[in-house]
Amino acid sequence: MADIRSLDAARKQARKQKAKATTLCRHGHHRWEIDTRPQFDVKAGKLVTRYRCSRCGEYQVKAK
Repeated sequence: MADIRSLDAARKQARKQKAKATTLCRHGHHRWEIDTRPQFDVKAGKLVTRYRCSRCGEYQVKAK
């Protein structure tokens, strides 16, 4: 049989996980991952690296 879990504990854990992700990003602590699609900056004439936050989905672009 399955283990019995408290509904209150499960809800509390879900709230903590959701708040952790949004709170960190709101204060500028993103978890940047490289977006694999190649990007080209037409004005500068360079390839740029596009980063995406795995928590909130925000994008950041850096020219290298």
